[in-house]
Amino acid sequence: MSLDRYPDLDPDPGEVRTEELYFSEDALVKAFALGPGASVDPHEHADQTNAFHVLAGEVVVVQGDDEETVAAPGVVVHERGVPHGARNDTDDVAVFTATMAPMG
Repeated sequence: MSLDRYPDLDPDPGEVRTEELYFSEDALVKAFALGPGASVDPHEHADQTNAFHVLAGEVVVVQGDDEETVAAPGVVVHERGVPHGARNDTDDVAVFTATMAPMG
């Protein structure tokens, strides 16, 4: 049994591939792989803090009215109720995880 939960995600240009890595009553961890030109539309979680961990490539992180390019390794925290999203403006695949807590 491997302890490593890192997924093998290989998105096409414009595609977002996701995989749930962990779920409990305390937290959810999802992986996102963004192909070149792909994006995750801004959204919010009213009752959860969400942390992005950029693992590979560069992600343009959108938070409220702000945008910032975050290269791996990088971490961005989105407080409860703050709209956030991500975009890949590069020609390479970008990978990040999103950890949301609390779940209940």
